[in-house]
Amino acid sequence: MLSPERIFWPNEIGLEILRRCDGKTSVRAIIAALALEFDAEEEEISEDVIAFLQEWADNLLLRFS
Repeated sequence: MLSPERIFWPNEIGLEILRRCDGKTSVRAIIAALALEFDAEEEEISEDVIAFLQEWADNLLLRFS
């Protein structure tokens, strides 16, 4: 994705997060789905998911509703 000053290229996990950003699924549900898919504890990945979403929101690439 393009931002005025930068290009954002998500990694594999970032793509999985973005695929689940449909305007209906909560962040908590995204974390739970990824934990199940990648056989990880929700606590292990929640900080990374939230940080990823916050970075993209800070750069106006997605918006929380």
